[in-house]
Amino acid sequence: MRFRNLGSGSGGNSTLVEASQGITTTRVLVDAGFSERELTRRLALAGCTAADIDALFITHEHGDHVGRSVAFARRHRIPLITSRGTWRAIGDSDFDASLLVLARSGDAIALGDVELRPFAVPHDAQEPLQLVLSDGAARLGIVTDLGCTPADVVQALRGCHALLLECNHDEAMLRAGPYPPSLQRRILGTHGHLSNDAAAELLGRCLHAGLGAVLAAHLSEKNNAPALARAALARVLDCADGDIRVADPALGFDWLDVG
Repeated sequence: MRFRNLGSGSGGNSTLVEASQGITTTRVLVDAGFSERELTRRLALAGCTAADIDALFITHEHGDHVGRSVAFARRHRIPLITSRGTWRAIGDSDFDASLLVLARSGDAIALGDVELRPFAVPHDAQEPLQLVLSDGAARLGIVTDLGCTPADVVQALRGCHALLLECNHDEAMLRAGPYPPSLQRRILGTHGHLSNDAAAELLGRCLHAGLGAVLAAHLSEKNNAPALARAALARVLDCADGDIRVADPALGFDWLDVG
C-alpha cells in the first residue's frame, strides 16, 4: 500500500491511497477539496484519472475537503463514502443513491484490496470522520481537522505503519497573527485544529517500532511554518528536522510507502 497527498491546506485537501494484491489494485481518494478541473490535474500528476478511482471518502463538509467532489463523483460514477451527518450537511438530493455509502465510526468498509475503518473526531462539523486504511498487512492513518485527541482517537491510530497528521498552527504565531479573536478561539478550541505541539503529543502516543512514514499536513499558511512543524515532530521521532516530510498546499507530497 502507498499514498500520495495531492495538496493540503486551507485552499484544498486530498490524498490518494493505492493498495494492490497480486493483479488487482484499489484506489481510494480521501477528500477532494478542489474544483473538478484542478482535481483532475492533480490526479494526472499522480499518474491517475477519474476512471482509476474506486471510491471517494469525504471526511466532513467543509469546503476545503468537499470542493466539487460530489459533482466529480456524479460525473464519473464513483462511489461516495461519508457519514450521514456530513451527507446531510452537503445536502445534494440529486446524487444517485446507489453510489452513496453511509459510514459510521468504528464500522469497517471492505473495498477491493483495502479495508476502510472510519473513526469520529472532535471538530466543528456535523459528523466528521477520519480514516485508517489497511491492506491486511499495513495500516495508514489519515487524521486532520480535529481540535483535541481523546483516547478513542489515539486507539484508532495505534499500530499504524504510516500517518498523515495535521500540524495546523503554531500557537504563538496564531495568537500574534491577523486572525480576529473569535477565529483564534475556534481554531484553538477542542473542536478546532491541532497545533504543532498537539500533533507531536499525538504522535508520541502512537509511536511504535513499526511506524515508518509520517507526513505533516494541513499547515496554516498564516499561522505556521514548515520548519516549526518539522521541529515539533522531529523531537518525538528523535530525528533531524530535515527528515520530516511536509505536505505542500500546491504540490502535496510524492508517493510514500506504507509499512
